[in-house]
Amino acid sequence: MENRDKLEALKLALTNEEKERDFYLAHAKRTRNELGRQMFESIAADENEHYQRLSALHAKLEERSKWPDGFSIDMPTRVTEALGRLVKEATDTPESDDDDVTAVKTAIEFEAKGESFYEKLASKAKDKAERRFFTLLSSMEREHRLSLEDTLEYFTDPSEWLERKGGRHLDGA
Repeated sequence: MENRDKLEALKLALTNEEKERDFYLAHAKRTRNELGRQMFESIAADENEHYQRLSALHAKLEERSKWPDGFSIDMPTRVTEALGRLVKEATDTPESDDDDVTAVKTAIEFEAKGESFYEKLASKAKDKAERRFFTLLSSMEREHRLSLEDTLEYFTDPSEWLERKGGRHLDGA
């Protein structure tokens, strides 16, 4: 992939990460469900981290016209922690509403598109470090999508979700 193509792809990625972060923060403020709020906030923090890394990468690519040596691909993810709390603290009557369900469905679509976008960038990468970086971003978007799918299942059928996760059972067993 040519440098100008990388820069254009990164501009699009920055726009998407920013929109997604803002979406998650808005829904974290709006939801009445504490665990949903934590999930939205943790994904917003991850998206912000993606934005910061992509922004630094964009600046280095503009400056050097090549993939920067030693560019760190280590990025923490907070969504796994939020999902762990969801499993521990979930109740069989979550305080969620149709807006929560719609927001999670929309977020699943965002993450699926991001996953696919970064997979395509990885497949076009000529540099090994560049390929690893975009593969990592794709896998993080996948992790977000799977966590959101889990959250959606919890919101729509909490009793079944709790039973499947090995949580509490309604019959007390």
